[in-house]
Amino acid sequence: MEGEQGDFQVKVRRKPRYVDLDKCISCGACAEKCPTVVIDAYNAGLGERKAIYKYYAQAIPSAYAIDSDNCRQLGQGKKCGICAKVCPTGAIDYKQKEQMLDLEVGAVILSTGFHAFDPGRFDTYNYAGLPNVVTAMEFERLLSAGGPTSGHLMRPSELSLKADLAAAEKGLSKLHKQLKQLEGKYGKTTGEMYDTFQSAGKDDKDLRRWETLAEQATELENRLRDLKAKQETAHEPKKIAWLQCVGSREINQCDNGYCSGVCCMYAIKEAVIAKEHAKDGLEAAIFFMDMRTYGKEFEQYYNRAQESGIRFVRSRIHTVESVPENDNLRLGYVTESGDMVSEDFDMVVLSVGLESSPEMQDLAAALGIELDHYNFAATSSFAPVATSRPGVFVCGVLQGPKDIPLSVMEASAAAGAAASNLSSARHTLVKEKTFPEERDVRAEPPRIGVFVCNCGVNISSVVRVKEVVEYAKSLPNVVYVQENLFSCSQDAQDKLVEVIKEQDLNRVVVAACSPRTHEPLFQETLRNSALNKYLYEQANIRDQCSWVHAGDPDAATEKAKDLVRMSVSRAALIEPLPMPSVPVTASALIVGGGVAGMVSALTLAKQGFKSTIVEQKDRLGGHALKLKKTWKGEDVSEFLGKLVEEVKAEANIDVLLNAEIKDTSGFVGNFKTTVSSNGTESLKEIEHGVTILATGAHSIAPQEYFYGKSERVFRWHELDEAWDSDLVKNASSAVFIQCVGSREPQRPHCSKICCTFSVQKAVELKERNPDMDVYILYRDIRTYGEREDLYKEARRRGVIFVRFDTDHKPVVEQVEGGLQVTVIDHILRRPITLKADFATLASAIETRDIAGLAQQFKVPVSQDNFFLEVHMKLRPVDFATDGVFVCGLAHYPKPIDESIAQAQAAAARAATILAQKSIEVEGVVSTVDETLCRGCGKCVEVCPYGAPQLVEVAQDVHVSRIQEALCKGCGACAVACPTGAAAIRHFNDREVLTMVEAALCE
Repeated sequence: MEGEQGDFQVKVRRKPRYVDLDKCISCGACAEKCPTVVIDAYNAGLGERKAIYKYYAQAIPSAYAIDSDNCRQLGQGKKCGICAKVCPTGAIDYKQKEQMLDLEVGAVILSTGFHAFDPGRFDTYNYAGLPNVVTAMEFERLLSAGGPTSGHLMRPSELSLKADLAAAEKGLSKLHKQLKQLEGKYGKTTGEMYDTFQSAGKDDKDLRRWETLAEQATELENRLRDLKAKQETAHEPKKIAWLQCVGSREINQCDNGYCSGVCCMYAIKEAVIAKEHAKDGLEAAIFFMDMRTYGKEFEQYYNRAQESGIRFVRSRIHTVESVPENDNLRLGYVTESGDMVSEDFDMVVLSVGLESSPEMQDLAAALGIELDHYNFAATSSFAPVATSRPGVFVCGVLQGPKDIPLSVMEASAAAGAAASNLSSARHTLVKEKTFPEERDVRAEPPRIGVFVCNCGVNISSVVRVKEVVEYAKSLPNVVYVQENLFSCSQDAQDKLVEVIKEQDLNRVVVAACSPRTHEPLFQETLRNSALNKYLYEQANIRDQCSWVHAGDPDAATEKAKDLVRMSVSRAALIEPLPMPSVPVTASALIVGGGVAGMVSALTLAKQGFKSTIVEQKDRLGGHALKLKKTWKGEDVSEFLGKLVEEVKAEANIDVLLNAEIKDTSGFVGNFKTTVSSNGTESLKEIEHGVTILATGAHSIAPQEYFYGKSERVFRWHELDEAWDSDLVKNASSAVFIQCVGSREPQRPHCSKICCTFSVQKAVELKERNPDMDVYILYRDIRTYGEREDLYKEARRRGVIFVRFDTDHKPVVEQVEGGLQVTVIDHILRRPITLKADFATLASAIETRDIAGLAQQFKVPVSQDNFFLEVHMKLRPVDFATDGVFVCGLAHYPKPIDESIAQAQAAAARAATILAQKSIEVEGVVSTVDETLCRGCGKCVEVCPYGAPQLVEVAQDVHVSRIQEALCKGCGACAVACPTGAAAIRHFNDREVLTMVEAALCE
């Protein structure tokens, strides 16, 4: 790559796939006939695939590719060409060559992912020698419906046994065939052959071959008998152990001193799902050092896992040995009480860490970006997605170990950061998505197509799909029925468009998974086929059928038929709906003037969009005003000062201080918000297209440990404020107490930043005075990611860590000249007393007074009282209310670098709306029959979105009218309406009641 930000020249190597993407219809005929079988890397080596293959069932593009290294035609110099012969579209192209593409771009985003740690180098876990020791990635594939066991729990030893049996039976069949040929040639049985052999001597060629074949057959028969005997004792695993921190927090056998950040949660998830998959019950145990469930609602998931019976054992396994008679595994470990324990398990899952791959390190060198000492991209806390080379941005694990929500946030943040530099080029290379002219089907009789999905084995492992297909053919108005493996795959979508046109369908029913996740996809496909997207109905035969009736296939199949019948009956009545568009006001309202609010405003301003920041206090800065340094040692005060000045100098940003939201109305693209500011009664109305809530959070004032009663007890951020005081400077001992108000029934969440802060300050105290006694009293140390280096440094400097549990919390007493802290040491199992000059409490972070804002902007709040996004993993900054976004501490406690990334992400998501001149409004909205409406206002009272309004149509005569752009089609108004005037388009009484009638008929 050459050039500079805004003008890069990039050379990209594209490898040949030997399949023409324009011609391939993903029919699979090539793979079916391909004679070459190879190990399937996608299934972590536990399954097989052909030399021509699709990476996975729902891959994009949905087309096949040839593995040239294993292909007989391309890689082995043999004549084959079977795939070309059977391909119905002539898509196979053996002459494809590697291409070098020259691209001119203004920015580059690196999202190359990670490499899972290979535990084969550890003798401790015997991974390379024992088949039932697997990595977490391998176990994921065993749990997957598209994996080698179709989602059924099975030990790899049984999986290989199945393959060995098949190979032995095939080999024996081949030997028997050869022996029969010899028996036919000589007219003797194999037994008689031995007598002939003894008399004829050993020089006869056929007799020697006959003898060899007979001996091989006997040997294989014995092996087959042993394998079958072993198969009879085979069973799905009843007891599985997960071993944490394999390839993470490890500097003795590898150089990965960091915490990979995701392993604790994925181990819990795998254990929960494995228990759900187990037919006869499963005992799951997770062996860990610290349980790092620090993300949003992660702690509650951990608590539920414990309640479900998953066992958590705080110990690091020192040996994994084989139990030869049954392929079980024997774990040796030491309990917290110091006892040596030996315990047998059916399987062991290694929770492997995340690494930067060697290929990525080569790519970084080629692109000229710096990596840190763990070979992740080096970034600043204040520019978390910017690399050392201007114009090159990074997101995901390449920036450092992280989970899905933060990876998705960083992806949007990187896009927003890139867009800030490229705003002048916006729309210059855009190709607008166009749909064919919509076909008017209102006068046509219903012609319904039904498409029944196997969903891999999610549905077909329980529901007899073929039976449902045949039943659908008998239903009224159904003219076409088709079975699909994955109806949502790209090839199935393309086929659906063709079928709609060929069969002249005007209604479509898909029996598959949840419309909540897949309805938009199918609706877009209908638009591609010139049908109104609302001429679609989805029967959820996965969530509502196969998943909840997994133990009763007969009942599940009958229920699937019922659901399809109900959907078909409704489909015959549904009508096309309009999709109006509304103009967009290209400005943003940002509620909150902390770091997150200011960064989101600047990100939008650099893209040319105006923003108004509404800050409740008399100055900008928020929680960052209380901080001195980041965990990397960067100066927060200096950064904050520059950020505030930049915001004040930006022409596209207005700042309102001492301000309060009084009222808000409108809808995506067209909001109006009334604000009071500077303590005056005068109100200002702001028109804006989007809203970003960045209202921050606060540290609680604890009612324990003498906080507020002794000047020697600080909250975590107050230690920074007192850092240069005589009390702190002259102290000879200090105690930090973690989880004060967090991870308790009233606040079950982890406040995430506390462990890192305490460990960081402990190190700084040791740097100031190496002889100082510093103690950290903790439940779990959660220095996730590369923050683990701080924990390691603290231990190296002599900081003492003492673990406690909620049943035996520390006791703080005031004594002459200081504090006395008593805690039960988890190793000694007895109380210890610590003398401290001061104590710092890692007090919980919580929001305050957000209920009013949530009600005004029609957004939900989580059980922890933080703003609740629409999807925690896939849409971590979006609300269900269109045009409203969230970032910073108001979303959940997080460090400053993650707050900045989320702020950039929220701005990037907001810009996708502001960059449009108009947006389409959904057609499924409420409607009011004004002839029935008596203007009682019940609909206005119950609507959570403020869509209905009472309008005076004559003197003292009011009726309700719906602002369609605000309406979410929830139906609350229709339920509350006493006259039946309010109804929901697409879900009127006739359409709903016909489904009820269909459900009741046989």
